[in-house]
Amino acid sequence: MTPPAPVTEQELHAYVDGALDAETRARVEAWLAENPGDAAKVAAYTAQNEALHQAFDPILNESVPSALATRSTPTTAARRPAWMQIAAAIVLLIVGGAVGWLLRDQAETGQLAVADNAISAHSIYIKERRHAVEVEAKQEKHLVKWLSKRLGQTIKTPDLLPMGYRLVGGRLLPDDGKPAAQFMYENEAKERLTVYVRRNIESRETAFQFVSDKGVSAFYWIDADFAYALVGKMNRDGLQEAAKIIHRDLVTRN
Repeated sequence: MTPPAPVTEQELHAYVDGALDAETRARVEAWLAENPGDAAKVAAYTAQNEALHQAFDPILNESVPSALATRSTPTTAARRPAWMQIAAAIVLLIVGGAVGWLLRDQAETGQLAVADNAISAHSIYIKERRHAVEVEAKQEKHLVKWLSKRLGQTIKTPDLLPMGYRLVGGRLLPDDGKPAAQFMYENEAKERLTVYVRRNIESRETAFQFVSDKGVSAFYWIDADFAYALVGKMNRDGLQEAAKIIHRDLVTRN
């Protein structure tokens, strides 16, 4: 099978904006299915677009005051009405705040960055049926050995069968230039959970933290050398119970 042709950064942005023709879009989708790094980029761009729409669409949909609508419109940008200049300044201020929040310093919010990246990866790969994982559960020993080597410490797959979730498999993902692991689980109803693991870039440990975004929820925490996140469409109590199992099972203690 011929591998998909590489895509450019401009094509990734055009894909997110829905500005590609059918043929190019299909090529980009084939590329994303084989390149998790670019797939994660697309997820981040999509999330940023959604945040901007939520922030600004209500303002854009407001009607112009009648007193302003009846004023003559200058023909040059330099002579725009005062209300337009004020609106533009407000938009720039809000955009700056929104983008600043989305691109906040991971060194200061490393824990939340773990949750953000885990949710983005979860949102991408749970939709896949044929390519949900790189290594399937039937090759679990190889999967664990491979991901342990890449993360620099022995890890193992948590046992979520008591909660009705079987291991589907796992994959390697990029996280700020460092390797991260994702394990995927599925129950009889085809509902999926993902476990996200990367090396800890901070020194302190944390208790379980809860966050909800993009229609899913996550528990995340830092323990010794690793940062973790469990993501899925599950109520908070169920997710916390699974997180406790993972906390107990995932890292092989010496």
